[in-house]
Amino acid sequence: MLSTFIKEKELDIYLYNSGKNFKSYELFGSHFVERSGVRGSEFVLWAPNAKKVEIVGDFNKWIGENHQMIFHESTGIWYLFIPNFNEYELYKYSIYTSTNQVILKSDPFAFFSEIKPNTASITYEIDGYKWNDKKWLSRNRKKNHYKEPMNIYEVNLNSWKFSDDNNYLSYIELAKDLVSYVKNNGYTHVEIMPVMEHPFDGSWGYQVTGYYSITSRYGRPKEFMYLIDEFHKNNIGVILDWVPCHFCNDEHGIRMFDGTKLYEHVDKNISDNEIWGTTNFDYAKNQVKSFLISNAMFFFDKFHIDGLRVDAVAFMLYQGYTTEKSEVNINAVEFLKLMNSEIFSKYPSALMIAEESSAWPNVTKPIHDGGLGFNFKWNMGWMNDMLKYIEMDFDMRKNNHKAITFSIMYAFTENFILPLSHDEVVHGKKSLLDKMPGDYWQKFAGLRMFYGYMYAYPGKKLLFMGGEIGQFIEWNYEREIDWFLKEHEMHSKINLFVSELNSLYKKEKSFSINDDTYKGFEWIDYSNNEQSIVSFIRKGNKDNHIIVISNFTPKVYKKFELGVPTLGMYEEIMNSDYSKYGGSNFSENQNIRTIIKSNHGRNQSIIIDVAPLSTMYLKYKGRKKTND
Repeated sequence: MLSTFIKEKELDIYLYNSGKNFKSYELFGSHFVERSGVRGSEFVLWAPNAKKVEIVGDFNKWIGENHQMIFHESTGIWYLFIPNFNEYELYKYSIYTSTNQVILKSDPFAFFSEIKPNTASITYEIDGYKWNDKKWLSRNRKKNHYKEPMNIYEVNLNSWKFSDDNNYLSYIELAKDLVSYVKNNGYTHVEIMPVMEHPFDGSWGYQVTGYYSITSRYGRPKEFMYLIDEFHKNNIGVILDWVPCHFCNDEHGIRMFDGTKLYEHVDKNISDNEIWGTTNFDYAKNQVKSFLISNAMFFFDKFHIDGLRVDAVAFMLYQGYTTEKSEVNINAVEFLKLMNSEIFSKYPSALMIAEESSAWPNVTKPIHDGGLGFNFKWNMGWMNDMLKYIEMDFDMRKNNHKAITFSIMYAFTENFILPLSHDEVVHGKKSLLDKMPGDYWQKFAGLRMFYGYMYAYPGKKLLFMGGEIGQFIEWNYEREIDWFLKEHEMHSKINLFVSELNSLYKKEKSFSINDDTYKGFEWIDYSNNEQSIVSFIRKGNKDNHIIVISNFTPKVYKKFELGVPTLGMYEEIMNSDYSKYGGSNFSENQNIRTIIKSNHGRNQSIIIDVAPLSTMYLKYKGRKKTND
């Protein structure tokens, strides 16, 4: 049967070894097929340096002498067809190395795995799910993401919410609870932290052992498909966190897979990732390119995802990124370009998001223009500046005003997402609410003001779970969000604020239609450091625009004068200080008529009251007269 298989798959094998097979999951792993009229499972493995490979599992009492794989030396492939092999059978590869060691390995291409702490692979039929998201996929293909609102809810399935028996929610339960929650709170997308199989909850999913295996913690792969299907039926896009930088060191994973450094670099100084205690991929190897790009394609092909957030891109780009001896990893650069090129060739509307923290240029520019080919990048500079600033005491802010304004200098050099992610609410950094200075009321007011500023600022939005209810403590992967806080007035009110802010952000095109260009943004006053107030305009098409005023101190300002671009009427459409959000309701700026008075380089002005620690949005209504 080996010769028949090799003949059938000759091109696929050649492409895999050439770094050009981007559906490798159809070649390798366990697949149910029919051979000579007998149905069974075909096992295919790349382990070119192994002396012998046996398949072991419950089916043979973990003794593999009767299930030895056949080796095809010129391709490095091992093969075995086992007749009458059932779905949901446990198995591993027993690999005899060139040094006569015997190691048990999970299948790198397994679609399903045992629940931790067990580590066996499980045979699984990945095809056959009946999708119901045709309308979503059709609409999504027509979207111009750069011109559309995008507010992302980042979630860790492990700790979002527990079941009544204090366990994980299943994919089926999440399809009910999480989908409705994300929808009711007004988000456009959900970003799910890694759900590829991983042994340790404390890695948050970022130390992967099974790249093609959706974690069994919450159910089966088709149940995860159902979860994505439900998101799509409710008009919510799904982004997965993905980790092509490094992999878990656990014995059953792909490290030293056949007794040699198969997926990693032969040089220990390059392969060993001392920061995370993991192993780095070697992007110079053709088989690694095929393995990883196929993996990215797998989630688009089989799970209908809308995008990938690619983790640790800076670490990939710079060999030894965190050391003084860092140098550009040319192989990683070429890998990322190839990956993005292939994904966009098949999925033009995909979201490919780089978590990239260096100053590498043109991350989101097309490859033909010298870019890496992503279409979005996390704005780590904005995030770092703003989080440092909001932790400052109020009287210190006037001396650090540049932290609010500097990022506009590069805001349109890339297509940015403004991330308030899980990384910023762990390891002693404090929750977003607890970062705020001041008393109890001021903390909530400051957080609402900050959210209002963020949603109006150029860039798509991302907020980690718990931020929407003003969680006081840091995120802990071992416990669920403090849902009981919603029973307390200030927490329920900030949740209302976030949900209504999300809805307003989606409704008002001025916040998104020119989000990728200076045409959509104009400062009114960026230099008011004495009062720690900034004001700017978000511009839509024609005369449509919204004025944004953010007061970063607890001081109030009555009859505050502000130059505006156009004569006419402005309507306050949002103020983070409304009493329904927990604010003081200090200002009453419902309908504001311009006056002929020069301010901030403009011939007309408005006079408003500015509430403490507040952000307000004023929408231009034209030159209509009011009834007052």
